[in-house]
Amino acid sequence: MTPPRHGTGAGRQDDPHDPRAYGDPGAFEAAVDRLPDPLNDPLPGHQGPPPVPSRRQAPQAPQGPQQAPPEWYDPEGYERDWYGQQEPVRQAPAESVPPADGSAEPRTEVLWRVDPAEEAAREPDPEPSAGGDAPESAEAPGEQRGPSSGPPVPATGGRAERRRAAKGRGRRRSAPPSGSGSAAGTDGAPAKPMTRMEARRAAKAAKDSPAVVISRVVGELFITLGVLMLLFVTYQLWWTNVRADQIAGRETHKIQDGWAKGAGKPEAFEPGQGFAIIHIPKLDVVTPIAEGTSKEKVLDRGMVGHYSEEPLRTAMPEDEQGNFALAGHRNTHGEPFRYINRLRPGDPIVVETQDAYYTYEMTSELAQTSPSNVSVIGPVPPQSGFTKPGRYITLTTCTPEFTSTYRLIVWGKMVDERPRSKGKPDALVG
Repeated sequence: MTPPRHGTGAGRQDDPHDPRAYGDPGAFEAAVDRLPDPLNDPLPGHQGPPPVPSRRQAPQAPQGPQQAPPEWYDPEGYERDWYGQQEPVRQAPAESVPPADGSAEPRTEVLWRVDPAEEAAREPDPEPSAGGDAPESAEAPGEQRGPSSGPPVPATGGRAERRRAAKGRGRRRSAPPSGSGSAAGTDGAPAKPMTRMEARRAAKAAKDSPAVVISRVVGELFITLGVLMLLFVTYQLWWTNVRADQIAGRETHKIQDGWAKGAGKPEAFEPGQGFAIIHIPKLDVVTPIAEGTSKEKVLDRGMVGHYSEEPLRTAMPEDEQGNFALAGHRNTHGEPFRYINRLRPGDPIVVETQDAYYTYEMTSELAQTSPSNVSVIGPVPPQSGFTKPGRYITLTTCTPEFTSTYRLIVWGKMVDERPRSKGKPDALVG
């Protein structure tokens, strides 16, 4: 039996490699062109390039509207397999970026969002940082942020890069620990940590040099000494006067109360015991007179002391003749004799005792003499101008002021003796 011959337009139906099996001479090339090309695999959701017409197939004239050939794969299924179930989102307005060729047509970016449930199932959230702050989401490699912090924009590139971008989407950026040792610089970049040698040099430079330490200690010592000296001066010039005036005032009232009660007059007064009151009207001085010239018991207590100890014992006011010599502070501790240098001849000095008022008039003074010159308190002082024994008074104090280098002497003579029963003398009344 003779096999059928291949005729024109009739191919073998059982041999797919025979071009004549497709009937039309250009059908084989058209079918080949419609096969998918892995090198030209389009992006998900995009159409591939139009098929190139075969060189053997002649172009046909357009005959009305034509429909695009159907896709060879399911775009939605492809995206679901690779990127998970997506939620429909509204497309954000694309930024108008003029293309490089200068045309006015803007570029449009496609946005999508991954299903949160599928993302949580695929990769769990990391633990929060030690600082307690919520970590910020990190941008995956090859991913861009849209305007107004919108959803990420898929990166362009190969399939591997898109796969890495899809896997990295939704990851969170861990915040740096709050107590990190590296300090940030002024530009925000972390500072380079110092080496051990640099740390030692920095610590050594931060320490003060011995000269600075010594100068600081000396300065503090000077300040402390200055404060102590200021306190000492305040005590000497102010507080001692306050305390001495209080003590002298109490002693004066004590003496006057004893006189009012009619206490008997002893034959000799004890050291430190008050027995009289001196009045200097010109200087407004009213101070008790105590027995002896002890600094602690008499003078520093604001009182005037009577020279009553041998070999400097002097007379009492009621004696028929003699020199009634007294001593007192010129500065500090009540300073009763501070201004006796202002007395002039004729100024009255009154000594009040339990029985009478003895009035003296100032006659002369010795501005400066040695502390060892005891002749100034003798019965007839050589430099006083007195030539014969009488009833005199001598006031002694230190000079110059605030020193005890020399002695200032003031003399006077008695001009009146008035019993207390007759009242106060004219010098105290006026």
